[in-house]
Amino acid sequence: MSARTQTRTHRAASDTVEIRLPWWAVALPALAFAALLLLIAGPGQAQAAAGDPAVGRLLGRVLELLSA
Repeated sequence: MSARTQTRTHRAASDTVEIRLPWWAVALPALAFAALLLLIAGPGQAQAAAGDPAVGRLLGRVLELLSA
């Protein structure tokens, strides 16, 4: 008793491949990107540390060098 095998039909090489993604496969990364962008670009409510002011001066100097 032999089992039937399905024969594949070969597509022509000129056919395009269609890729379908579920809606959440596009929406979730876009939402995560937007959230991270808002965290970076948004005005923060963090207060400056009352520690060593040298760190602030160093960062200011680095910004001056990068902007020149």
